[in-house]
Amino acid sequence: MAKKKSQASVKKVAVNAEIEGAGIIIDQPITQTIQQNYMPYAMSVIISRALPEIDGFKPSHRKILYTMYKMGLLTKPRTKSANIVGQTMKLNPHGDQAIYETMVRLSRGNEALLHPYIDSKGNFGKSYSRDMAYAASRYTEAKLDAICDELFRDIDKDTVDFVPNYDNETTEPTLLPTTFPTILLNSNVGIAVSMASCICPFNLKELCETTIGLLKNENYNVRETLLGPDFAGGGYILYDDNALDQIYHTGRGSLKVRGKYLYDKALNCIEITQIPPTTTIETIMDKIVDLIKQNKVREIADMRDETDLSGLKITLDLKRGVDPDKLMQKLFRMTPLQDNFSCNFNILIAGQPKVMGVREILQEWIAFRCDCVRRRIFFDLKKQKEKLHLLKGLEKILLDIDKAIKIIRETKEEREVVSNLMIGFGIDEIQAEYVAEIKLRHLNKEYILKRIQEIEQLTKSILEMEDILENPKKVKSIIISELRGVMRKHAKPRQTQFIFAEDIKEIEEAEEIPNYPVHIFLTQHGYFKKITPQSLRMSGEHKLKETDQMIKHIETTNDVELLFFTDKHQVYKARAYEFDDTKASLLGDYIPAKLGFDEGEKLISMVVTKNYQGNILFFFDNGKAAKVPIAAYETKTKRKKLSNAYCDKFQLISLLEEEEHAEYIVVSSTGRKLLVAGCEIPLKATRNNQGIQIMTLKKNQTVESVTVYQEGMLSNPARFRTKVLPGLGILLKNENQLKLI
Repeated sequence: MAKKKSQASVKKVAVNAEIEGAGIIIDQPITQTIQQNYMPYAMSVIISRALPEIDGFKPSHRKILYTMYKMGLLTKPRTKSANIVGQTMKLNPHGDQAIYETMVRLSRGNEALLHPYIDSKGNFGKSYSRDMAYAASRYTEAKLDAICDELFRDIDKDTVDFVPNYDNETTEPTLLPTTFPTILLNSNVGIAVSMASCICPFNLKELCETTIGLLKNENYNVRETLLGPDFAGGGYILYDDNALDQIYHTGRGSLKVRGKYLYDKALNCIEITQIPPTTTIETIMDKIVDLIKQNKVREIADMRDETDLSGLKITLDLKRGVDPDKLMQKLFRMTPLQDNFSCNFNILIAGQPKVMGVREILQEWIAFRCDCVRRRIFFDLKKQKEKLHLLKGLEKILLDIDKAIKIIRETKEEREVVSNLMIGFGIDEIQAEYVAEIKLRHLNKEYILKRIQEIEQLTKSILEMEDILENPKKVKSIIISELRGVMRKHAKPRQTQFIFAEDIKEIEEAEEIPNYPVHIFLTQHGYFKKITPQSLRMSGEHKLKETDQMIKHIETTNDVELLFFTDKHQVYKARAYEFDDTKASLLGDYIPAKLGFDEGEKLISMVVTKNYQGNILFFFDNGKAAKVPIAAYETKTKRKKLSNAYCDKFQLISLLEEEEHAEYIVVSSTGRKLLVAGCEIPLKATRNNQGIQIMTLKKNQTVESVTVYQEGMLSNPARFRTKVLPGLGILLKNENQLKLI
């Protein structure tokens, strides 16, 4: 009985020992509680999960790609995604679904990345759709994309550190030895504890060119070659120089991205084919539906999601008479078709999170890549030195092969063969072991001489590698060569284009244009008047400055566009409705001040157009003439100023709108006159083309004037025409004096 009681007391004591302190409330500062219980979790999320490292990958990405590399999927055909997920669990024990979701985003089929790392087959969903879900891993197949060859190059040559996996059964790389800065190639978003990362993608060619520029010159201006982000889904970036500068220098900032659309006039519908990376098809359509219900958008008759194998497409059927551009400006303002992409370049550097600008990120990558290259060269150097050491031992055997055979034959015990060879030839144990392992068939001079011939090449190679290790410039030249190889193999054109933000704002704020007849006048000194017919009838003479004169008078309507050409080879665009109606008794608007001409810039001429039809003729002092379509000055975004409006290599003498079947009298400084038909001058689409030679001029001769020929201006016009351009022109005789009309 006493024994049972003692056993029970022992059990009771044990139970009390196990639950000692359970349920007891201990007073503890909250800072200490957070530090002990929450900080380890926070650090784990930051360092081991959410933020990318300098190779451009989070641990989850790296584990999947390295597993596929070890499976041979860089060269082998695709395998089931389920196989890849299962193998990855040896490195990443977070569940098959989490692994597969990460793998989906890396795939080509998902279209989330500018340069996908996984070549996929099957339904991997779409990044731009909320409802297009990916198929299960047992139905899809995958392998590594060709670009992954640049991620794993020389990974087996000690270029990066390896660490044990979670159960110490195998090892995995801490970083991948990428041959180009993948950290800025693809979009990478991560949310950690108290911090986040959002890296926008850049074009591969621009990225490599910028890195090469920094390798050659530390002070290289990255904006010269790295034009801006390039999103996988395309679209347009509203170009903002200040915003880009902020992102490039600080690593933080925001860009406006808008979708791309086409208008099908025959079907009277808008097709949206590209959207910002921050939204989805369903989100956009839901927002448009809400706007229609609220009567804020009335121009749409029907809306359909027509996305198929050819790509994304949202179709908007329009009601009759709707202006598609005006509708899209409204949708850009009111829906996610235009959205902000916020950048936060937060990257782990040596285990520490750091927000950096583009230059600093590329410099960190260059330092990382230089270390990889040096480690690879050191690895090869060590191997070659070991081989050279063996061959030098073999070289000594060449002096007396028979002696080596005799030593081996006369040695009684096998374990003494190596030591006897060491004594007999003065070689070390490693060399003797190598000699002892040579097959009997190889104990001939031919074989040994071939091996010894490698000594010279190995010695030269070793010296080169040692020189590279001592010279940082040579290491950088290797990296530059690798970057150029990447550009040749994998570069693609930009997906995302630029439009100017200030121009877009003007379109959004555009008002209804009142349309009515007007008379437009332009003076030689650059004064502009827009007068209604009624006001003109009631007015007297025009008020002009002294020495000024009227050079243009055009009857048109208030909705026309005006092109003002200047002597600085620029054209300023305006619209007639932007000018107030005035009277003939007033001077009018001074164009250089109204349109903000550059200092010292003078107005040459004005062209009025409504639909950008017709051509402009430019006559130069060297006898050349160029014909440019007015359509060359049309822009999708209504820009106010265009440079390179015409050729800047010669002095412009006259700018004239081409008239149908018109001829032009070209007068040289010597008094020669040539009659040229406008149709004889070829049309070229480039605004600043040099044109063709229409008049032959001798030394120190120039063209002085060009006027439109009117019937009766020359008594015998046939004499002044030429069959082949250029022509020399004709000197006037008394009977052929130029007549004034």
